[in-house]
Amino acid sequence: MKPNILLIVVDQMRRDCLGIMDHPIIETPNLDMLKKQGVFFRNAYSAVPTCIAARAALMTGLSQEKHGRVGYEDGVPWRYTNTLAGEFKKAGYHTQCVGKMHVYPTRNRLGFDDVKLHNGYLHHDRVSTVEYKESGFNCDDYLPWLKRELGHNADIIDTGLDCNSWVARPWPYPEYTHPTNWVVAEAIDFLRRKDPTCPFFLKTSFVRPHSPLDPPQTYYDMYINEDIPLPSVGDWACKDDNLQNGLSINCIEGKLKDKTLKRSLAAYYGCITHIDHQIGRLMQALFDSGDLNNTVILFVSDHGDMLGEHNLFRKAYPYEGSAGIPFILSDPGNIIGLEHNKVRNELVELRDVMPSLLDIAGIEIPDVINGKSVLELINSVDVKWRDYIHGEHSFGEYSNQFIVTNKDKYIWYTQTGEEQYFNLLDDPNEMHNNINNHEYKDRINELRNILIKELEEREEGYSDGEKLIAGRVPKAILKHISK
Repeated sequence: MKPNILLIVVDQMRRDCLGIMDHPIIETPNLDMLKKQGVFFRNAYSAVPTCIAARAALMTGLSQEKHGRVGYEDGVPWRYTNTLAGEFKKAGYHTQCVGKMHVYPTRNRLGFDDVKLHNGYLHHDRVSTVEYKESGFNCDDYLPWLKRELGHNADIIDTGLDCNSWVARPWPYPEYTHPTNWVVAEAIDFLRRKDPTCPFFLKTSFVRPHSPLDPPQTYYDMYINEDIPLPSVGDWACKDDNLQNGLSINCIEGKLKDKTLKRSLAAYYGCITHIDHQIGRLMQALFDSGDLNNTVILFVSDHGDMLGEHNLFRKAYPYEGSAGIPFILSDPGNIIGLEHNKVRNELVELRDVMPSLLDIAGIEIPDVINGKSVLELINSVDVKWRDYIHGEHSFGEYSNQFIVTNKDKYIWYTQTGEEQYFNLLDDPNEMHNNINNHEYKDRINELRNILIKELEEREEGYSDGEKLIAGRVPKAILKHISK
């Protein structure tokens, strides 16, 4: 029988928040073990680093120009001919998703046989003006379970934490009721009731460590008394907060008191270690069911989190904290012949998830897919891989475009024309903007010209094929998939 596939997706986890990345504080023993049993891709990116666009790349194998989502916009229908779950289903797999989908319509299965849904708190789904069939109160599967467990007044807003906030506190209810535990409990239940006559494709999709920053008390306590380093702030970053943006609990830039920021970091790290331990629980269940040694596991995040780095918060920025993601392919039973405990430096992106998993399962990869199977890297000595990734995000005045390689990055802000250049080999934390450094003049021109060509045919008008044109109206959705 073909291998089972387990896709583990977390939300808003930075690439550097792994034990295997020599993080000074965080502990991720189960994720580190997945790397020990497989391959870690240390230059993985989310080309459009927010939830919806990132998941479109993951579920379709398409670049942003093709899937059409170049910013964040809710309520745009998902109409794609080929989807990750759909291809597995056509190949005879039993397909199941547990957790976050963040698609539209909300109960769109995208090819899964079944979805146990929990998107977390989404403003679009909770406002009173949304039609009832799209309401989070009606569509979510975790919320009615929580009410059955704790009483009809229980809700996911009971902590008082906003879903994009830096405010942090422990989960107030028993640990088993946390959404992270619920996702794993439902995934384990799938292992009990799955069809034994065919392989399975299981996607477990956690809302955390995305805000609210609310790990169970045990995990908050693991970090709150640690000597947590404050985030790096580059010499190019705004050092002042004259507008007091940091007073907003869900700011995208601003300054916080050191103790407030450390509390946020402790809770964020606690959410990650909580997920890690629950992944350990799922691994044990796979062993109990006899499936572990016939299951290939891929662990990724949809994007990262700035966490106060450069006095910036949340995502959608082109910097490593926002766009860099963990990407671990693990083969505990060595059924596809992965050389274990390896690190690859080639550039990979979320569009590579679909072709990689289809390739692992021996399923034909649709011709329309823009992503590439990482098995090409693993199984070939001389494979020609991509030289760069084009990333972007429609983000109001902060709308940006970037070209990243495995050694450097060029950034262009579309509304102001501001440029940045970082030598990632010498400056992985992006502390020094070298855009005016004559030493890099030719390299900057080279990367700028790549971006000019990438944007030449785009509808926004950012490029005429010869130069970049600032000030054009940014769009979150390209016209070929508009409502």
